[in-house]
Amino acid sequence: MIINETFFIIDPNNFHFVSTIIGDCDLLDKAIARYKKLFFIDDCSLVDPNGTEKFFDEKSANNLTKNINFKGILTNITILVSQECETEPDIDMIENYSIDINDRMTLIYSESVWGAIRALETMSQLIENVGYNQFIVNYTSINDFPRFKYRGLLIDTARHYISVQRLEQSLDAMAYNKLNVFHWHMTDDQSIPYVSQVYPKLSLKGAYNSKTHIYTIEDINRVINYAKERGIRVVIELDTPGHTLAWGKAYPELMTQCYTNGKPNGNYGPLDPSKQSTYDFIEKLFKEILDIFPDQYIHIGGDEVDYNCWRSNPNIIDYMRAKSIIKKTAAISKKSDIEFAKLEEHYIKKVIDIVRSLNRSSIVWQEIFDNKAKLLPDTIIHVWKYDNWQSELFNVTKAGYQVILSSCWYLNRISYGTDWHKYYTCEPFSFKGTEQQNNLIIGGEATIWGEWVDGSNLIGRTWPRGLAVAERLWSSREMKNAFTANRRFNRQHCLMQTRGLRVEPSNGVGHCHCDHFI
Repeated sequence: MIINETFFIIDPNNFHFVSTIIGDCDLLDKAIARYKKLFFIDDCSLVDPNGTEKFFDEKSANNLTKNINFKGILTNITILVSQECETEPDIDMIENYSIDINDRMTLIYSESVWGAIRALETMSQLIENVGYNQFIVNYTSINDFPRFKYRGLLIDTARHYISVQRLEQSLDAMAYNKLNVFHWHMTDDQSIPYVSQVYPKLSLKGAYNSKTHIYTIEDINRVINYAKERGIRVVIELDTPGHTLAWGKAYPELMTQCYTNGKPNGNYGPLDPSKQSTYDFIEKLFKEILDIFPDQYIHIGGDEVDYNCWRSNPNIIDYMRAKSIIKKTAAISKKSDIEFAKLEEHYIKKVIDIVRSLNRSSIVWQEIFDNKAKLLPDTIIHVWKYDNWQSELFNVTKAGYQVILSSCWYLNRISYGTDWHKYYTCEPFSFKGTEQQNNLIIGGEATIWGEWVDGSNLIGRTWPRGLAVAERLWSSREMKNAFTANRRFNRQHCLMQTRGLRVEPSNGVGHCHCDHFI
């Protein structure tokens, strides 16, 4: 990247884009319209209240901003995309781009529309408001590309319901920082807000409020389309067999009955893996879900399964013996979870087969791998436990599976003061793996779990702390000095604030020009 102290002046009223792409491209047209507005947001501390300031020429520009070398007025920029316009972002989408602004050319180039969208975001950060709605841009030469192809943010909408409007604000923030996967943790023990057509009782019984705290198909399509226009994939998670108590509010027959002294005690545990009807239910539900969500991956969960209820249920034990998961004469240990880890493997393999039959692939939490499950080669392992995560990455990649890392990027865990440095210094390649193993780490994901997060603090708690994760996953490994990142993060924090997002301060005391409007 080369940026020097020679500038073009830009008149917002006399600036346009020239786009070249094979065929029509609604995604690019919408991105251009969106970013033209973002290019020229007024600096709220410098706006003339009477609206009398006019666009300045080179002479008045030099009078306003001393010691800057102006080289004329930039009236247009060409966007050249060499491939046909795509319709859906995917795991292998090309996001590389270049920007050249000089005497000879003003050009954004990318092979794909996704790279062009990323370039427009960078361009919007290069343009500077120098006062009274006056804009300049440096001479620039940039060749940019992401280090990892999976750069995600998990938002939990089960512990607290998050409105579609707030989700769209989060998608805006992701786009401003070049994250490209929204991991939608939609369901959990507390609620299931998804309005199913095939199983309508799920939300009628399982949502906090079946009229207000829900996501209809129209809501979901709105989120998916909003994300797509910003080059963001939406990966739905339906976590099973644990974290499913909300399912049982409507369909208790899906759940495992817990026993005490050989009798049901009125409590329920994870989904019952011994019933074929459980798998029939999942297949029908997943088919409906995957008809809505276009991404090639679905996150099927598999974490934190409490085996005690399975252990107590005699029907489960009989099933395990019938399927040779345990020997017919074997006693069931009251302490060991080995047998029940095998039962979970049995369950997960059947669910993965269902996903494969629907022409999709699966992401699972790391427990599935830790329990030595034999998975399909294209299964992605999501590493989330903090202890020994480097060893976990080594073991998973040695086994040949692709990996997503979240262990050190739990943004919902807050502390007083500047706490983003610990996120910034987390390096996915900080384990002694081979080049082949490194190639299997496809990226990472910040998480914002919802026990203490709702629509009122989602943006503030996530940003600008999420900048540390976004930069780590996009930029080179060598860009790792948190001290030098301070200035970039301060500027981005203020820019996001100017764009209407109520983000928190990133580095303690200070101010943004728009603070007094919040």
